[in-house]
Amino acid sequence: MLIADDIEYYKNIRNYNKPSETPYKFNTKTHYGCPYDCGLCPDHEQHSCLTIIEITDRCNLTCPTCYAGSSPTHGRHRTFEEVKTMLDTIVENEKEPDVVQISGGEPTLHPHFFEILDYAKTLPIKHLMVNTNGLEIAKDFEFARRLKSYSPDFEIYLQFDSFKEEALFSLRGANLKKTREKAIQNLNELNLSTTLVVTLQKGLNDDEIGKIIDYALKQKCVRGVTFQPTQIAGRHNNFNHETDRITLTEVRRKILEQTEIFNPDDLIPVPCNPDALAMGYVLKLEGNIIPLTRYINPADLLDNSKNTIVYEQDKELHRKMFEIFSTGTSTDKASSKLHSLLCCLPFVEAPKLSYDNLFRIIIMQFIDAHNFDVRAIKKSCVHIVNKDNKIIPFETMNLFYRDNKKEYLEILKSQSI
Repeated sequence: MLIADDIEYYKNIRNYNKPSETPYKFNTKTHYGCPYDCGLCPDHEQHSCLTIIEITDRCNLTCPTCYAGSSPTHGRHRTFEEVKTMLDTIVENEKEPDVVQISGGEPTLHPHFFEILDYAKTLPIKHLMVNTNGLEIAKDFEFARRLKSYSPDFEIYLQFDSFKEEALFSLRGANLKKTREKAIQNLNELNLSTTLVVTLQKGLNDDEIGKIIDYALKQKCVRGVTFQPTQIAGRHNNFNHETDRITLTEVRRKILEQTEIFNPDDLIPVPCNPDALAMGYVLKLEGNIIPLTRYINPADLLDNSKNTIVYEQDKELHRKMFEIFSTGTSTDKASSKLHSLLCCLPFVEAPKLSYDNLFRIIIMQFIDAHNFDVRAIKKSCVHIVNKDNKIIPFETMNLFYRDNKKEYLEILKSQSI
């Protein structure tokens, strides 16, 4: 099974490992070892850069591709008290959580949706996201306007898979092109910070990567694009893992091939979990698109085996690099941090950076059975709060702990005794 198609990049990711940074609190004990004790257990090596809470199982779509298997009749809404407990659990573990994402199902359907956002904003959460298919935002401008009231430190994580009708039907079961256009129109009018999220399948929409980036760069509200290869978990009706699966390095290569913006030094491994994440920054300045990552020369800064420049021994410089290239740093926070880092490097003239002109590309590959690696799972920094208030890596949640899969996990445990 193909894990990477770029040997040089794959070997280089070992130079980007960030030292472990554990949460303030662990929630389970290590009995069987990873991945059988998720909660988080002391075996886990990374705190929560981004924590997801699913406030509902229900959705207004029945997408053929859905890691959670959501639909209009699936599961239920969490109660407001349950959601509050989930949010409080994150704060207990992280004290000041970097990023919390309100998700589902489709979270905007929850009868207490805005009450949940109100409560979340009272907590010491640095950045709040809503993961949505955008139907409500497209349908109701006043709904979108109310979302804007939660800014700053608030962002829409908008499903945006394709411009092609056949791809949208295959992934989402509906032609959502006009809905997406209307949602972006409303978000642009409000300049409400938005990341476009693209679920990728080989041969379906991987030929649109460059087109989506070009489109996103022209939208006032869009701060970046996240590309997520389909994780083989949950519902994937129109997916053949032998032909449709795409790896992180293939996505990275297609970004380089389909745009004229980036070179290989612009898209680098993310130190939190370099096996699963890659990232790059772009400056939008007076109509020009300027890639920024190449000017930082992160390979020299992060690779402790090299002695090419004196800056690699500067711990403060390392810390700033880790802060910027992290899923726990939102684009608006990255602008000041990136400017500060560039100012540390005498060979770079730091450009003018602001919340509106910084743009970020992320490739986020969620590990599944075809590339499962315990070492990488232990480094996972994208976590989810389970229904029993355990905090679980997103990958193992979908593979082992969601719905009836947990019963099978218990069987595996019993067989290991």
